[in-house]
Amino acid sequence: MLRSAFCRDDKDFSACSIFGMMNMRGEKFDGGPVITAIANMKERSNGLGGGFAAYGIYPQYADLYCFQLMYDDEGAKEETEEFLKGSFSVEGAEVIPTRPCEGVDDPPLLWRYFLQPRENLACEVADVDDFVVRAVMHINVRIDGAFVFSSGKNMGVFKGVGFPEDIGRFFRLEEYEGYIWVAHGRFPTNTQGWWGGAHPFNILDWSVVHNGEISSYGINRRYLEMFGYICTLHTDTEVIAYAVDLLVRRHGLSVEDMARVLAAPLWTEIDRMPERERELHVALRQTYGSLLLNGPFSVIISNRGQMIGLTDRIRLRPLVAGRNGDFMYISSEEAPMHLVDDTLRETWIPQGGAPIVAELEESTRKEEEEGAKVLSLRGPDSA
Repeated sequence: MLRSAFCRDDKDFSACSIFGMMNMRGEKFDGGPVITAIANMKERSNGLGGGFAAYGIYPQYADLYCFQLMYDDEGAKEETEEFLKGSFSVEGAEVIPTRPCEGVDDPPLLWRYFLQPRENLACEVADVDDFVVRAVMHINVRIDGAFVFSSGKNMGVFKGVGFPEDIGRFFRLEEYEGYIWVAHGRFPTNTQGWWGGAHPFNILDWSVVHNGEISSYGINRRYLEMFGYICTLHTDTEVIAYAVDLLVRRHGLSVEDMARVLAAPLWTEIDRMPERERELHVALRQTYGSLLLNGPFSVIISNRGQMIGLTDRIRLRPLVAGRNGDFMYISSEEAPMHLVDDTLRETWIPQGGAPIVAELEESTRKEEEEGAKVLSLRGPDSA
């Protein structure tokens, strides 16, 4: 009696659901299978958030940045568009197509813009991508009622409040074709469910879906703010997206070294490593100790050329991988992979703290649109 009166044990410590599906030759498929897969894990979400990221879906604008925005009202839209016109050449602007869908209520205004940074402004920063990041931060911080929820090239994020399968139908994702799709079903435990707080979280080409709770959010955020990233959403997943962009794009770390930062081993483990490996880990911990993710997590990180799965060192959140021919799968559970691919035979549980990486070969932008060939798949039985 006392327990029921004073203790709440109804918090679900195993949700949310994450799922990723990639064709490693760059051949495109629509969003239907991914909606089916994430719906199979419905018990892992509670209707307070769902979302998808898809790559290769805007081939006609492949060299342009696509900003997808949520607006509270027309005033926020007008102010944002005025800012965009001053910083970018706006090659296209349109409402994001949606349909009425049961379970999805009161959506914000949803628009997308295809943009080319103005050369006279972009040349003032060292990298054009940095100029774009600054623009995203300006809108999200300075313009009340506007939020950039996707900002990469030839990709888009689609998310909102609802079960993920309802969000997929709302955004008409069966009408898009991409070669990488990731999905998330949200079960928020510490923050409210709202459209901007749904997953994936995105900056440039990076998208992150996440199951877990990062207790190091405060120190992670403060470290990232030294490099110009402003965390406006007060959620742990936002810092993961920015940390990946900082480590890999700006500082040039490999995916493996990025994982060594985010899911670093204990110092007692580092002390027992061979000398060269120990020196590397010590250098990473001393440089990026404030980006260590403290707490249970499993994530799928994606960009235009890669899909990456990663868990915390002791696997406090589930993650399973599978591959079949040109297709790679990463999921919270194994059943959804078999549901969308009934010939799948090769599945495994990745090692905690070690990334599983599926990637396309480096290619020209034209080759990427037409479908790139496989360069490699780094997994537990690969070199």
